Amino acid sequence: MSKNHLHLTEIICNMILSACLVVLGFALLIKGADWMVNGSTMLAKKHRIPDLAIGLTIVAFGTSAPELVVNTVASFEGHSDIVLGNVIGSNNFNLFLILGVVGLIYPITVQSSTVQREIPISFLAAVVFLLLANGYLFYDNIGLSRVDGLVLLLLFFLFLYYIYKQMRADVEVTETPKMEASSKKIWMLIALGLLGLIVGGKLIVDNAVAIASDMGVSEKIIGLTIIAAGTSLPELMTSVVAALKKNSDIAIGNIIGSNIFNILLILSVSSLVNPINFSAIFNMDIYLLLGGTLFLFLAMFTGKKKRLDRWESAILLITFVGYTTFLISKEL
Repeated sequence: MSKNHLHLTEIICNMILSACLVVLGFALLIKGADWMVNGSTMLAKKHRIPDLAIGLTIVAFGTSAPELVVNTVASFEGHSDIVLGNVIGSNNFNLFLILGVVGLIYPITVQSSTVQREIPISFLAAVVFLLLANGYLFYDNIGLSRVDGLVLLLLFFLFLYYIYKQMRADVEVTETPKMEASSKKIWMLIALGLLGLIVGGKLIVDNAVAIASDMGVSEKIIGLTIIAAGTSLPELMTSVVAALKKNSDIAIGNIIGSNIFNILLILSVSSLVNPINFSAIFNMDIYLLLGGTLFLFLAMFTGKKKRLDRWESAILLITFVGYTTFLISKEL
């Protein structure tokens, strides 16, 4: 057997092992987030913290935990392209693939407040990200500095305050009954959740970088595709189940909320951990995100008002498949 053949076999074996470890990482990440949310929710209810506060803090963190942990690890290790690829890729995955699939299952009717406020907020968050990353807002260096991270974090807290005001307007807060649960069980769930998140995130980043190296493709592509799709699995499952139950508010609210969280929270934390280098090649992906968000907003006023029809969902899905194919073809 020739040395070249042995080397090729070794590379293939390493890639298969890395791929298996990435899958294991995603499983630990998703299960860790689930344990973390369950344990934290039980702790909050035990101390009679209102459901409103639980929803705004614990559940919100849980749905963003996969992206947050992967990006924190990637940022700490200096993999800026994975940090950016994960956030931008996850947002495009959410917007084009998940809403495309969900809208084909069942046309999504949108509440007026979502049309008037949340979708434009999502668009504005992406615009601020584009301006900060290219150094247009403060006329500083290209990339996300810690100052940029603080700006995004401030906007995130303003968004949380907006959600709080909206929920206070829509829901009457009632006293939460005390929940009797074993402290040992609660802290065990929280500890296992944190361990799953940390180990899972580390496995994903390290082995995704190894796959990129073995395949000779950029970390950008790995971030935009494999990692972005994996960290968006919770949103995919939530929205598909919501669509099957014809609960449109959850289906689209989950996506728009996640996209806002990814930019304002995940990127802010990532840039505070380590300033993020920005390559102009990501601008095209951000433009796609802006175009898709604008299309979603305009779709609310075409066909049946405040509804994402099946033909509009098909456009989103076809755009995602076409663009992903284009990205991969450029690397091969």
